[in-house]
Amino acid sequence: MTVERTLSIIKPDATRRNLTGAINKCFEDAGLRFVAQKRIRLSAQQAEEFYAVHEERPFYGDLCAFMTSGPVVVQVLEGEDAIAKNREVMGATNPDDAADGTIRKQFAENVEANSVHGSDSAENAAIEIKFFFEDDEIVG
Repeated sequence: MTVERTLSIIKPDATRRNLTGAINKCFEDAGLRFVAQKRIRLSAQQAEEFYAVHEERPFYGDLCAFMTSGPVVVQVLEGEDAIAKNREVMGATNPDDAADGTIRKQFAENVEANSVHGSDSAENAAIEIKFFFEDDEIVG
C-alpha cells in the first residue's frame, strides 16, 4: 500500500443540508486525513472547466448548473490507498446502487445530487488537486 492524496468535493446538496461534518466523519473513520480544505462557490467558468471531460454528455449543463447552485467544500484527503478508499467510502454514483453505510447511500438525494465527488485515478487526483489548491495550501 502507498500513501496517496485525492480530491474530495462535498457538493451543494450536502452543504445546503449542513452535512459537511457528518460526511467528513465518514472519511476520518475510514482512516483518511484532511491535508487541505476550503469552502468555496464555483463560478460557471470553474465548473465548466473542471467538468470539461463530460462536455459532450447530455448531463453536462445540468451538472455545471448544480455545482454552481451553492457552496462546495473542496478538500485533499491523504492516506493509504486514499483514492480507492475514498471511492469505497463514497459509494456508487447512483445512491440506489450504493452499499449500505456509504456516504451516497446515507446522504445523497439522487444520482445528480449525490453529495460528494472523488478523484477516480492517481492521474486525475493530481490534476484535480492542482485545479483547486496551490502547493503551499496543502499542509500534511
